[in-house]
Amino acid sequence: MPVKTREVYNHHQNSEAWNDFPFRPDDIVISTYGKSGTTWVQQIVGQLTQKGDPSVAPGLLSPWVDLRIIPKEALHGMVEAQTQRRFLKTHLPLDALVWKPDVKYIFVARDGRDMIWSTHHHFSIATPAFWQLINDTPGRVGPAYQPPTPNPRDLFVDLVEDDSRGSLPWPFWSHTRQWWDARDQPNLLLVHFNDLKKDLPGEMRRIAEFLEVPDLTEQQWKDAVEHCTFAWMKEHAEMSSPPQADIAFDGGAKNFINKGTNGRWSDVLSDEDNAKYLAKAREELGEEGARWLEKGRLA
Repeated sequence: MPVKTREVYNHHQNSEAWNDFPFRPDDIVISTYGKSGTTWVQQIVGQLTQKGDPSVAPGLLSPWVDLRIIPKEALHGMVEAQTQRRFLKTHLPLDALVWKPDVKYIFVARDGRDMIWSTHHHFSIATPAFWQLINDTPGRVGPAYQPPTPNPRDLFVDLVEDDSRGSLPWPFWSHTRQWWDARDQPNLLLVHFNDLKKDLPGEMRRIAEFLEVPDLTEQQWKDAVEHCTFAWMKEHAEMSSPPQADIAFDGGAKNFINKGTNGRWSDVLSDEDNAKYLAKAREELGEEGARWLEKGRLA
């Protein structure tokens, strides 16, 4: 069983928020590296557990627990007051997260190249208020995080050469490897962004079975799937986005829910770039893990 062995502190995160977290046996923890489908899976889990209710707002119900700008006491009080089945967000590596055998964990992954392009967009549209929140809120440990260069390829180079240089918000490979290595844990489900795009209803059923949610009626199921499409989420972005999105990002919530597309790197990266990336993935994750990260389970 995974065991927490360290704390993570940086401009965004304080892993101590999980140390005395008031877990309930039916809690759901949704984990990603970031920009890999977090909001999408929060929407899916909200729809599955709340029977396709269009008024469910994951942005409000599903907080990022280790986001350091929210005081731990306030966050714990907020989730303690919730009466529905709770679903919580984290971007921590597994060795910095508290593991409970009766809690369900979902890890969502995405090809590192697609993650880079989405990460670049995310930080490129961040407002001065965003940078003030993450860098100037008291308690930051380590250096401030800086806006990216105009070219997303610069982030890609660091991903392949050294993901601890600081241009990425935190290391990618060790983070992904820890969750991949824990894939046989009975209370962990690995989900891939590509699979959600390829077969949304099928992956939603797989998630529903893992979470052991009560059966939905035919209409509830139809509604739930519709509410988890990119088009619906984009139209109702203020519900699925974090509550700070309107002040933290140019264009607000609708720009936070961006394109939901893959392959934006294909016209930028060379054959040599892609070969280096794939070799790095195999080095870090092994053949099976690298293939899964690139293509997903349904490829």
